[in-house]
Amino acid sequence: MRITVSGLPGSGTTTLSRLLSEYYELELVSSGEIFRRMAKERGMSLSEFGAMAEKDPSIDLDIDKNQKSIIHTQDNIILESRLAGHMAEGVPNVLKIWIKAPLLTRVRRIQRREKSISFDEELEKTVEREKSEALRYKNYYGIDITDLSIYDIVIDSEKWNQYQTIDILRIAIDSIVGPE
Repeated sequence: MRITVSGLPGSGTTTLSRLLSEYYELELVSSGEIFRRMAKERGMSLSEFGAMAEKDPSIDLDIDKNQKSIIHTQDNIILESRLAGHMAEGVPNVLKIWIKAPLLTRVRRIQRREKSISFDEELEKTVEREKSEALRYKNYYGIDITDLSIYDIVIDSEKWNQYQTIDILRIAIDSIVGPE
């Protein structure tokens, strides 16, 4: 089983990937966690590190090369990142999931998680970060991050809590690969 989980910041991809990983006993590789760790190691905020990545393409390219290698060579894995579905291009039997949520909902979630700044400041940072990422994806790979046509499942995480969303995803996954 190979599953990719993608979505914009605050949509719930990390939480849902962890829950799926636990339920199906699959290894989880989160590129977002790798990116956050790299920023922290450099003593930078995500937006500062994102700005650095805009100037130094090797940061994104190395992370993406690693993702591509993982999804092409490993079974029984969940790959979670903004571009995970795109990195699985050409790999057979990969279920590609996109988790979406409205911007203001995502910003509230990020603000709760980061516990650091005002809503307006987080909104500004999130919009800036998403623009930066979208530009890099377009420049590096010609990917329009708003085009969801490559995904098998697109689900709005604002409509259901994390457990209800997992139930929906489990039904979809089990119908494709069979239950545990």
